[in-house]
Amino acid sequence: MKSKIIYILIGLFSFYSCKKTTGFTSSGVPIIIPNGSEKYLNYSSDSIFNEKNLPSFYIELPESSLSYLDANPAAEQFVEGALTFNDETISPIGIRYKGSIGAFVGGLSGEDWGNPSGSKTATKLSMKFKIDWNGNHSTFYDLKTIQLHSMNLDKSQMHDRLGYWLFRNMGVPAPRTIHAKLYINGTYNGLFAFVEQIDEQFANYNFSSGSGNLYKEVWPLNIYGQVQSNSNLSEGLVTNQMIGVNNALIKQFAGDIVASNINNLQSVIENYMNTNQAIALAVVDRTIRNDDGPFHWYCDEYECNPHNFFWYEDPSTNKIHLIPWDLDNAFENIIGNFNPVTPIADSWGDTTNNCNPFQYGEWGLHQTSAACDRIVGGLAKFTDRFAQLKDSLVNGPMSELVVNAKIDEWKQQIRNATIEASNTHTDAIDLGSWEDELNYLKDQLNHARNN
Repeated sequence: MKSKIIYILIGLFSFYSCKKTTGFTSSGVPIIIPNGSEKYLNYSSDSIFNEKNLPSFYIELPESSLSYLDANPAAEQFVEGALTFNDETISPIGIRYKGSIGAFVGGLSGEDWGNPSGSKTATKLSMKFKIDWNGNHSTFYDLKTIQLHSMNLDKSQMHDRLGYWLFRNMGVPAPRTIHAKLYINGTYNGLFAFVEQIDEQFANYNFSSGSGNLYKEVWPLNIYGQVQSNSNLSEGLVTNQMIGVNNALIKQFAGDIVASNINNLQSVIENYMNTNQAIALAVVDRTIRNDDGPFHWYCDEYECNPHNFFWYEDPSTNKIHLIPWDLDNAFENIIGNFNPVTPIADSWGDTTNNCNPFQYGEWGLHQTSAACDRIVGGLAKFTDRFAQLKDSLVNGPMSELVVNAKIDEWKQQIRNATIEASNTHTDAIDLGSWEDELNYLKDQLNHARNN
């Protein structure tokens, strides 16, 4: 027994010594100071988002901290922990669960799905790791945030990865996404979608200048067709928060849209947007029925707003870019309106009920037509370009030969991880059901190509 204790102590000493541990935080998490030679400091984000790889992330945190997270995941509060990847450990980092309403459906003990609450009941929940926690680490493979999406509502385990892959192959700035395995305190938690965070690192990677303003879920025009307020723009600002809001470009864009008429609306859009890019986004979005995205204007008793998108102002080109986000509910409504919450009533460019809110779908939820917004309505006027880009999509990256081969490649890559999850956790999808879902996904894509 004595020799075993000595062995453990020697092992712990060796581990922390090689990891340059200089102490511990108040919560008991080791403080590790990098020496500058680490791969995560010297390799680019392309190396971690290499689609040929299936990375494994290992997080360690005190059991009391894990219990704290599990007691109320919807609070989205960070605790301190450590992350090991590629034989290197960084610590401390911030760790929390993440998600909007959909991400917590079926995963918490609370009974009101529209107001997530209660303790964790699902094995997997989406997670976020903050690398620059308290300023301890600046970047991790040029990233400041790692986010893993649980895919709990996506039995194919392909929606995020396939959707963003289609967007990017059509020239749309969209998050890089691969699959990843996650271990929590040594236990295999399951397979996740490793989705690039849309932040200043994303802007630096995708645009000629990454110093511009990035806004989350704030549309340039409000539901009344007026220029969006400064307060709403400030609330949606993701970057440049410390230096204040210089929103002249997005407000000028909105103002010129409001002042335009039917004859010059398209030219205003072309002046401020990369039009091919914006229409390609609409083509992919509508083809894969990303009905929980920027073209679904959900209505409550007060107003109507779109969902799941970002805007970026590129100061080097004075262009404004729309960026898609959160694709776990994409593909579901291609053959029929499978999801009772997300279906969009209109075809691209159509309007319903004189642009007043109306009920639609199995649950009769209220929405308003996206094309009633002058920006969306203006994009919908580029009918010839939409048709050309739709043809490029269905005969290019979404052609049967190309997209099915890509799905099969990813299927083989994550097959063993899927089996391992099924053998480890009772709420993980089994191999046969997963393969059925992949075949159904291919059927959905075939339907989308021909309709």
